Amino acid sequence: MENKGGRRLNVDTQSSYQLEMFENKGHISISHSHLEMGKLDGQFELEFEDECCVGPSPLIRNNSSPEIENHNESFSNAGEKCSISYMKYRVFRSLNIILFSAKINLLMPCGPAAIAVKCLTGQHGWVFLLSLLGVVPLAERLGFVTEQLAFFTGPTVGGLLNATFGNATELIISIYALKKGMIRVVQQSLLGSILSNMLLVLGCAFFCGGIVYSKKDQVFNKAAVTVNSGLLLMAVMGLLFPAVLHFTHTEIHLGKSELALSRFSSCIMLVAYASYIIFQLRGQNSSFDADTEHGESQKDENEEVQISKGEAIFWLFIVTIWISVLSEYLVDAIEGASKAWNMPIAFISVILLPIVGNAAEHASAIMFAMKDKLDISLGVAIGSSTQISMFGIPFCVVIGWIMERHMDLNFQLFETAALFITVLVVAFMLQDGTSNYFKGVMLILSYIIVAASFYVHVDPTSEENSHRN
Repeated sequence: MENKGGRRLNVDTQSSYQLEMFENKGHISISHSHLEMGKLDGQFELEFEDECCVGPSPLIRNNSSPEIENHNESFSNAGEKCSISYMKYRVFRSLNIILFSAKINLLMPCGPAAIAVKCLTGQHGWVFLLSLLGVVPLAERLGFVTEQLAFFTGPTVGGLLNATFGNATELIISIYALKKGMIRVVQQSLLGSILSNMLLVLGCAFFCGGIVYSKKDQVFNKAAVTVNSGLLLMAVMGLLFPAVLHFTHTEIHLGKSELALSRFSSCIMLVAYASYIIFQLRGQNSSFDADTEHGESQKDENEEVQISKGEAIFWLFIVTIWISVLSEYLVDAIEGASKAWNMPIAFISVILLPIVGNAAEHASAIMFAMKDKLDISLGVAIGSSTQISMFGIPFCVVIGWIMERHMDLNFQLFETAALFITVLVVAFMLQDGTSNYFKGVMLILSYIIVAASFYVHVDPTSEENSHRN
């Protein structure tokens, strides 16, 4: 080793040069041998300035190597390939969770099949049936994506998301029907959702839970049920007065007072529902512990977040658009299906649409009842009915007002009476805070009576329209 204005360090031919790169809590070690740095008498030499040995300045190589630059480029290319592979993994993982994680997604192909049948044959019966079946998994996936998004937004915004998208499928179908001027279909489908949730869903939950726990009465929170029952009775009052005003012919301005009263009452009902949501989310009353338990149980079922916030927003947008597309085909095929099946439109709107459209929600209520979590089952059944009656119906009246459609709260005497009796029956069933399989049987049989009544019922508005045509 010599020192002539600088220091020369001789390195044997077999010495190695090692680069380390750290990435993602790990490191990649890349060894490179036989690196030429300037050759002298069969040996490699590296030159260092004197200041390098004394001062803190970094190591300076007098002889730059193009091979190091090439390897740096290879490192950057490898990083780009890793990022692309990671993106592909996230995309396929997200598709797998959304499209293949639930067994009910086997009905997904029914949606494209409905569009194909519409374009090729135009048979309204098949188009209606396939569209209806295609909406079922989409409604379930919409609820799943909303729950996933609620993990990132906190309890307040998450509660608002669940309140908004809880019955988004029914609202989308109703808006398309309003656009087509099918006001009776809107009224009857929303009414059918309330009746099916309060009688069929709750009855099946009570029955299945009572069979599993046959040796005891299942208990639920009476306070929360009492609040929901009060809101349902308020909704009945909002629907009752326009109908009574119409059938008693006591309007000040014939044909105008009924519509004005409906729009005013709808705004009041929306204010009442907004107050209920704010009161519920602030948790000022212990009666809403069931909703907290609902959220915790959902987290226990999912265990962890399955998709990211961006993915949840993306899928929320995609699923909503696909539901909108199928809803248009569904609404267009209702009248044709009624003629093809020789079945009243009232029966299709009140019975078939809610049963099939809310199948996933119905299954979840029954599942929680069989796990002795009746508060969650009641939140699904009674909570959904409250949401439709106090938010869905008045919201459609306001949307019809904007569209210049005469959507009102006069659901006709037969439908209003069915809703009033249903609310009374369910309120009496829930007043003691217990349930058993016998109560479930009574609720299911009550729903069968309602379904039979609508099967033989002729809608007077539809009859007037047919006479005009």
